[in-house]
Amino acid sequence: MMEIVAVDIGGTHVRFALAGLGGGGVSLGAETVLRTGDYAGLAKAWQAFGKQLGRPLPDAAGIAIAAPVDGAEIKLTNNSWLLRPAALAAELGIGRVALVNDFAAVAHAVAVCADAQLRHVCGPDRPLPRSGVVSIVGPGTGLGVALLAHGRVIAAEGGHIGFAPADAMEDELLARLRARHGRVSVERVVSGAGLGEIHAVLTGAEPPGDDRALWQRALSGEDAQASESLDRFCAILGAVAGDIALAQGADAVVIGGGLGLRLADHVADSAFGRRFRAKGRLETRMAGLTVRLITHPQPGLLGAAAAFAAADRA
Repeated sequence: MMEIVAVDIGGTHVRFALAGLGGGGVSLGAETVLRTGDYAGLAKAWQAFGKQLGRPLPDAAGIAIAAPVDGAEIKLTNNSWLLRPAALAAELGIGRVALVNDFAAVAHAVAVCADAQLRHVCGPDRPLPRSGVVSIVGPGTGLGVALLAHGRVIAAEGGHIGFAPADAMEDELLARLRARHGRVSVERVVSGAGLGEIHAVLTGAEPPGDDRALWQRALSGEDAQASESLDRFCAILGAVAGDIALAQGADAVVIGGGLGLRLADHVADSAFGRRFRAKGRLETRMAGLTVRLITHPQPGLLGAAAAFAAADRA
């Protein structure tokens, strides 16, 4: 059993855990969460994690980052950290580092998740195929898209495909967003901020300043208009997930992302499945695809460790 550090770097928090790799699986230890704003960079946060752990850290790390990871420098969107991949192992004082985009990490997590951590949403209630193509779609700050093709993770930018309205309400939503942004991608709608835009069209009122409060009211069911907005959000997510599945030739679909787990008790009872299937002449094919939702509490950490294991095998 090999031990590494799994790291998941977001805009506000960085998460650490020890991970064991062996026997084709990944095991995660207890999670440590630190605020990125409290540290000058990853190396300082790494040292703080080691101090809290009270023991020497392993000589390798799998790191998921909420940014593209293919440049000479990686600047995170919502904090001041600057990472230089070529120098990162030396800065951390370790031998090996594997970097992965945060949503590609979710795809790696899907590859190693137990079936019990993939909750059925719609379509046939069967396990994910262990070969073939699985589309992974995840609403959060934006809309993450990746695919798991015959065991290989491929990052994608499907969140930037164009939004296609399906009725008069969505026509109005498109017009509202087009007036502000010009071209309207699906992540303008199927993301954290998208709920407020949907709510504005349904109610005729401008979005509240705090998206989190609207999400809380929608998820709790305490606000009928917020709940109606959430139902529409899930319906559009179903339409988008179906489009991506068609474009990628998927045999199954997994919903993840920062909002995925929060939607677990809502998406199956919404119009998600109907809109996922509503693809005209291909409706029968779409009805045959299983759609599941990843319920692992830390797919970013799990995926960071799994990405390291995949790189180690390559």
